[in-house]
Amino acid sequence: MKALDRVLQRWRIARAGRHIPGGSRVLDVGCFDGVLFDQLDGRVTSGVGIDPLLPTSLDHGHVRLIAGMFPDDIPPLEPFDVITMLAVVEHIAPERITNIARACARLLKPGGLVVITVPSPRVDQILALLKFFRAIDGMSLEEHHGLEPSVIPSFFARAGFSLHTVEKFQLGLNNLFVFQRTELRDE
Repeated sequence: MKALDRVLQRWRIARAGRHIPGGSRVLDVGCFDGVLFDQLDGRVTSGVGIDPLLPTSLDHGHVRLIAGMFPDDIPPLEPFDVITMLAVVEHIAPERITNIARACARLLKPGGLVVITVPSPRVDQILALLKFFRAIDGMSLEEHHGLEPSVIPSFFARAGFSLHTVEKFQLGLNNLFVFQRTELRDE
């Protein structure tokens, strides 16, 4: 990752971190190299990260990183207080998002939170330009589905979540959603 990629990543983590209660057990979907756990050390008591780009699974202190896809490669685990998906949902085909939301509901404690960041589709053009000028690596831009952020709450509502918080950041080009698990649905 280039320096600008890291700056944007840290900015997302810092914004999401405001919504992660201290002492939380966290599942970070799309964890890349586990940087969320490093950046939020002290707020997170234990955690699991999963990412298909990890070369191998490993345990590092109070954090376990799993090379694989969510939710298919998640082994049976104790429930989490918080699940994060930062810059992840735009890589998921819309027809899979409801199943992802249901998996989150199954893996959370009652009242648990899902914290998501998703960019505006307009960001893809900006990122393509930054990638062209080699200012960023622009990880997996070809996987973006042009998802309109305003549709995300409906996917999570169907899985038994209530919308807790919506914020814009990064000059209004990124969106943060916090959902709270209110009930578990098996629809």
